[in-house]
Amino acid sequence: MLQVDPIFAATSVATSTLAAGGEAVPPPFTIARVFTETRLDSWLALGLVVAAGLYLYGVYRLRLRGDRWPVVRTVCFLVPGLGGIAAVTVSGLGAYDTTLLSVHMVQHMVLSMIAPIFLALGAPVTLALRTLPVRPRKRLLAIVHSRIARIYSFPLVAFAIFVVNPFALYFSDLYHATLQHEWAHELVHAHFIMTGCVFFWPLLGLDPLPGRWPYPARALLMVLSVPFHTVLGLTIMQSTTLLGGDWYPSLHLSWSDPWNDQVVAGGVLWAGGEFVSVTMLAVLVVQWIKQSEREARRLDRELDRQEARERAAETAT
Repeated sequence: MLQVDPIFAATSVATSTLAAGGEAVPPPFTIARVFTETRLDSWLALGLVVAAGLYLYGVYRLRLRGDRWPVVRTVCFLVPGLGGIAAVTVSGLGAYDTTLLSVHMVQHMVLSMIAPIFLALGAPVTLALRTLPVRPRKRLLAIVHSRIARIYSFPLVAFAIFVVNPFALYFSDLYHATLQHEWAHELVHAHFIMTGCVFFWPLLGLDPLPGRWPYPARALLMVLSVPFHTVLGLTIMQSTTLLGGDWYPSLHLSWSDPWNDQVVAGGVLWAGGEFVSVTMLAVLVVQWIKQSEREARRLDRELDRQEARERAAETAT
């Protein structure tokens, strides 16, 4: 009679379990698998390559005509901005985003908070306005100053979207649906990025946006957003029900307990939210100081010109 190796049988059962999109559940998570499970065949990977190429082409066009573009902006946009999105989606982490809630929460933090901050600091709209021909530049300006853009970029509206969306996603049937359907899961990734950009672009971004608040008001709104991820993380950690319903228990993972993983996921939101919030405030304060220094230099130049005019008038008299 044919004997079946129990280890092989257990592995076969684990790999026969399907995650979102009908893909096999990956093997036990390790740091090495972040690199070995990398996939570059998704639409998001193509979009990241196209975005990086267009940004670098814009920088090249500026330098070709003798204009300068700050290297810091380029680094912010490409490395922690687009690179941060790639690190949690097309790398091996993306292979576990429907298997481990903790991995999904790492994605949540990077896509909605970390990457959008650096995308905004890269000032891609300003770069496009300086390199596009006249007609496309006018169309871009029309979009930036459109009524829809004004509504969604208004800080209070963006703040409400940023705060309410995660609670509506995780504490409803929507999250379970995103685990079942790959297209919905990819849509959530795009939604995280857009939500973060809508919130952080008016607060920290360098692009010319309509209705931008002064720095004291921006700092106040930033402080109000600090406890948000703490409350969400603690709520998830203390929840008596599993997020996603029976999805994670149905995977029958021998190497992960859904309840313990949910506690880790809540801790990621709690600790990560605190760290990112402090970083946001630091960036905002630095921008505030630089803006004050520029305003002081402008006033000094205006006073110097006024004194020169008065001396010229006295000499003429």
